Amino acid sequence: MARSLVVKVTAGADDAERCTQGFTVAATALAAGAQVSLWLTGEATWLALPGRAEQLELPHSAPLGDLLGALLAGGQVTVCSQCAVRRDLVVDDLLNGVRVAGAAVFVEEVLSEGAQALVY
Repeated sequence: MARSLVVKVTAGADDAERCTQGFTVAATALAAGAQVSLWLTGEATWLALPGRAEQLELPHSAPLGDLLGALLAGGQVTVCSQCAVRRDLVVDDLLNGVRVAGAAVFVEEVLSEGAQALVY
């Protein structure tokens, strides 16, 4: 069974360093062969909109748009359903491949056998 990592990112442009750390860890785990599920909540929700990840830049870090692209290609990217509603976002507003799901799905992923979870 492949190792599984669930990463929840709660910060966006309001805390670019913490946000980028979460994306970097998730993308690195994916490159190492782990099954990765990235959850975007709070201000990180905005990064699921087309072009938003590319706007967030942090010196000495990989471009956030590239990290998100890798995670969309090889992992699972989810926006918190409550966070989306609070921002008047629907799935059609989001990048292709991003799903909207709630706490029950997050808990199911975190509690699955062999899963590890990190929050940024």
